[in-house]
Amino acid sequence: MSKHPQSLFGLRLRAARERANLPQDRLGVLIGLDEGCSSARISRYETGIHQPPFEVAKMLAEVLGVPTAFFYCADEQVAEVLLDLAGFTDAELASIRNSIKRICKKRGAV
Repeated sequence: MSKHPQSLFGLRLRAARERANLPQDRLGVLIGLDEGCSSARISRYETGIHQPPFEVAKMLAEVLGVPTAFFYCADEQVAEVLLDLAGFTDAELASIRNSIKRICKKRGAV
């Protein structure tokens, strides 16, 4: 049996799950999986054997308190920024976005 390479999604999922201090089986149950298969299913997502549908990724993100985009972000620094932004209110995010726009204007970027 060949070993599957761990996917970016799987690496990010494991990091988010460990950050939330949740075991695989509990995470699976929290997104609505049957208790008997939840650990195996999450393990398959983490190891890259299976890629979850986007709707499942959204549920995982919600339970883990991370933006869905975090799972797919290839740039480590941007992924960390996404985690930092996860707890902000809409008003705070709008303010941050305006700040970024001002910085971009100063740099000549649109």
